[in-house]
Amino acid sequence: MRQSAKVTSWVVYKMTMHGKPDQMNAVCGRAEWDAMEQSRPGYHTLIQADISSEAAAEKLARGTSGDTKGRAGSASFGAYVPPTRS
Repeated sequence: MRQSAKVTSWVVYKMTMHGKPDQMNAVCGRAEWDAMEQSRPGYHTLIQADISSEAAAEKLARGTSGDTKGRAGSASFGAYVPPTRS
């Protein structure tokens, strides 16, 4: 059975996708990032390194995608006033 090394810091980067203009954010361990950068320097774009938890890295990579949205028709609009008939 293969044991994996414990990841102590995380990295968020923009993944270059061959033949596609859009890039997507990705997360990996710092050691994996260092290996990717050594094999193809500058191919992917680093967003942030040395993130202490995978959850924080995933949230940064996701941005606002997946955030809960506010409820429509919330109380901040005030009380309902029916229209008057003329």
